[in-house]
Amino acid sequence: MSAPTLYLDHAATTPLLPAARDAMLEGFALWANPSSPHAPGRRARAALEDARARLKDLLGWSGEVVFTSGASEALALAIQRCILPLVAVSAVEHEAVLRHAGDARRLAVDPLGLVRPADCALPGLVAVQQANNETGVMQPMEAIADAARGAGGLLLADAAQGAGKLFLPDADLIALSAHKFGGPVGVGALLVRDWAMLRPTGGQERGYRGGTENLPGVLAMVAALAAGAEWLGRAVALRDRLDQAIAAAGGISIAEETARVPSIAAYRMPGKSANAQLIRFDGMGIAVSAGSACSSGSLKTSHVLQAMGVEGANEVIRVSIGRETSEAEIDRFIAAWREVAGA
Repeated sequence: MSAPTLYLDHAATTPLLPAARDAMLEGFALWANPSSPHAPGRRARAALEDARARLKDLLGWSGEVVFTSGASEALALAIQRCILPLVAVSAVEHEAVLRHAGDARRLAVDPLGLVRPADCALPGLVAVQQANNETGVMQPMEAIADAARGAGGLLLADAAQGAGKLFLPDADLIALSAHKFGGPVGVGALLVRDWAMLRPTGGQERGYRGGTENLPGVLAMVAALAAGAEWLGRAVALRDRLDQAIAAAGGISIAEETARVPSIAAYRMPGKSANAQLIRFDGMGIAVSAGSACSSGSLKTSHVLQAMGVEGANEVIRVSIGRETSEAEIDRFIAAWREVAGA
């Protein structure tokens, strides 16, 4: 009997936590529209607002919350409805930001993938990720926020890979997605420091987002967030183990010298294309990726790695660790890496 699939692609999506599944089922029992004035609608509204308050408490957020269908919608809403125009985005942003960036300035990054805070001193909306979805590199968000605000600007942070794992970044608008931390797909949120930063358009969510709220999804998202992130200490040790073993086998850890979110790492296997690696690993029952899941079907070289000037960018894969990843599983991947690298 073959070994079960080893899933090391948690940056793409995570398994639904049991607590989130239970909360979602509870939400299905509250099937009425939260905007309806009758008793069933009021019960649904009460549950929705209680979930909003719990989300803010769990995140330590004192501003406002707009529930969305995920981080992509949250980012689009922020960019399209912010009172300030989007003037700059980091060159390593997720496609969910870049597709709305238009002629906004692309902020260069250094070889470690870091933005220079001074470049963010602009009088408009600046978009910078908290943690990169391909390399795990964490940006100096506090310094970036200070620079943007000092110039009369605002900071939009894509926290899809950080929410539920890291403290919230110091930003004015923050996007998050439930399925990146054990919640269901199809639900997320835009955190807004002050309603005055967004132009309302009518509809639900106090007029800032149209469409009936996904109450089961919201309840599940909050339950997943409440599960905590104590496992990240173990993830640091597992990633360090990976870094060391891959270096010993002739591989290269991308941006190893800077702070990375513990759950994500990118590795180069010299002489082996990322696509060839993925095929081999998949045949061995191991699920990893070559960059963002949103562009994994493309043969183009990662724009993130290109912006960093990574040599052999088309030989880099992403390994992302989850809550249940074990040392034995990491050792299984290391053994597979050695086999593929030596083939």
